Amino acid sequence: MGQLFQSVKKFLQSEDGPTAVEYAIMMALIIVVCISTITIIGNNANTKFTKVKDALT
Repeated sequence: MGQLFQSVKKFLQSEDGPTAVEYAIMMALIIVVCISTITIIGNNANTKFTKVKDALT
C-alpha cells in the first residue's frame, strides 16, 4: 500500500500530474461546448422542420 502512495505522490509532484489535470479540464470544456452546440443546432432544426410541416398541412 505504501508503494501506491509513493507512486501517486511522485506523479503529483512531477510535471505529469498538473499537465494531466489541465488536459482533463480542457477536454471537459470542449465536451460541454460540443454538447451545447449540438443541442442548439438540434433545437433550431426541429423548429425549422415543424414550420415546414405546418406549412404543408
